[in-house]
Amino acid sequence: MKNLAWLTDIHLNFIEELQIGELCKMIKVSEPDSVLISGDISEAPNLENHLRLLEELIQCPIYFVLGNHDFYKGSIHSVRQTAKRISESSNQLKWLSNMGVVELTEQTGLVGHDSWADGRLGLGNKSGIFLNDFMLIEELRESRNLFETLNALGDESADYFKRHLPEALNRFQHLLVMVHVPPFKEACWHEGKISGDDWLPHFTCHAVGEVLRQTMSAHLSKQMTVLCGHTHSAGVAQILPNLEVKAGAAIYGKPSVQEMLFIE
Repeated sequence: MKNLAWLTDIHLNFIEELQIGELCKMIKVSEPDSVLISGDISEAPNLENHLRLLEELIQCPIYFVLGNHDFYKGSIHSVRQTAKRISESSNQLKWLSNMGVVELTEQTGLVGHDSWADGRLGLGNKSGIFLNDFMLIEELRESRNLFETLNALGDESADYFKRHLPEALNRFQHLLVMVHVPPFKEACWHEGKISGDDWLPHFTCHAVGEVLRQTMSAHLSKQMTVLCGHTHSAGVAQILPNLEVKAGAAIYGKPSVQEMLFIE
């Protein structure tokens, strides 16, 4: 049995180092074997410093994916390069988008990717919502066709899972999948309700959801638990009998442990 501390949308750029220390003390009290962070850790200029500080203060393996805010004031390419370099040089900080399948126990594996809201659900490209992402992330700001770019980012994440899920399901009875963006409409919560059709294109990754649904429909004897964030609202969605999605809650300036997960 192992215990995992799951956090999401901690937005460390909104708090002082003293508060980060308090968060890490809270985490350590639970004596986790590993920490999971499902994105929105910081912003591009401070991401490495904040990850290094978590590593220093928590002192156990930290598996993370990146969220949209982690690319703010930077570019997708440069932040990914930073995350890759950190992951390859650290014994504790592990960027899941560069790791394939991770063994947590003999029964449970971990697969994760940053994912992206791919603009497909709800009103799709007819949505009039304009996010800070479109100004603060270089590739989106400079995109000639925003929704084509969002589609491509979602497809990239879906392709990652297509490549790695077969191996994971061959090896493990239970899979933990970590993404930032909810992969299903049913898991896209806002204030206790499913997000409206105008917001859904920017708060779900339909491409990833389709891969997860199809994969688990073909492996009914296996179990998958998906951890995500992004919407700052908690909820649980049972997509299939063997496919559960947990979305985490968050409040800017008040990061916390989302849940302690106990796995065999």
